[in-house]
Amino acid sequence: MIKVSHLTKTYKTGEVEVIALNDISFEIEKGEFVSIMGPSGSGKSTLMHILGALDIPTKGEYWLDGKLIANLDDDELAEIRNKNIGFVFQAYNLLSRTSALKNVMVPMMYGDISKEERMEKAKRYLERVGLSDRIHHAPNQLSGGQQQRVAIARALAMNPSIILADEPTGNIATKQALEIMEILEDLNEQGNTILMITHEQEIAEYAKRIIRLRDGRIVEDKNNGNRRLLPKNSK
Repeated sequence: MIKVSHLTKTYKTGEVEVIALNDISFEIEKGEFVSIMGPSGSGKSTLMHILGALDIPTKGEYWLDGKLIANLDDDELAEIRNKNIGFVFQAYNLLSRTSALKNVMVPMMYGDISKEERMEKAKRYLERVGLSDRIHHAPNQLSGGQQQRVAIARALAMNPSIILADEPTGNIATKQALEIMEILEDLNEQGNTILMITHEQEIAEYAKRIIRLRDGRIVEDKNNGNRRLLPKNSK
C-alpha cells in the first residue's frame, strides 16, 4: 500500500541546509497499524506531510496504492488527498460554526455524491464513533474527545485506503485518549490501515508496529510484540 524508498527532505534557510529526512525506506501493507515515534525535530511531521501528499521529497520515491506520487499533477494530488487519505489532526481542524454532521459531510462535497447520500453516510460514521446523539452540535458544544471523534468520522467519509493520525490524543484528557484509541483499534480490526504519529510511548504501544525516527533517520522498525490492547469489556 505504501512504499517509501530512499526518501530525503532538505530545507534551506539562507546558507544553512537542514536535513529533515535522511535516506529512509520502509513499506506498509494493507491493514497494518503503525506508530511513528521520535523526539521534536526527528522528522516525523515532515514524513507525515509527505505521506499525506501535502509535501514532496527532495530525493527518493513515495508510492501509494501503486502510484508514484511525484508523477501526479496538482489536481491528481488533490483527488488522492480527498479519496485515498483520511486525515486526523491534533487540533481537530473542524469548521467552528458547522454541526458535526455537516463537518463530516465536507469531504463528500467534492465527490459525485448526492446530498441525501452524504447525509446518510455522515450519520452512519458519526454513529460508528458513538456520536449519534450529537450530530447537530457545533464543535464548541462538544468536548475535546468528542471533537476528535467527529474528526475521525470525517476521515472515514470517503472510505480512504489509509488513515493518517497526527498526535490524535495530544489535546485531550487521558480517559478521552483511551476512547480515541479504542475507536482506532476497532477501525484497524475492521481492516482500516492506520499510520499514527505520537510522542507518547503509551499511545504508540497500541499499534502493531513501531517506527522510531531520530535526526531524520529510522533508528528502529519493529513489530510490537508487547502491543497494549484495551480490555474487550471496555467496548
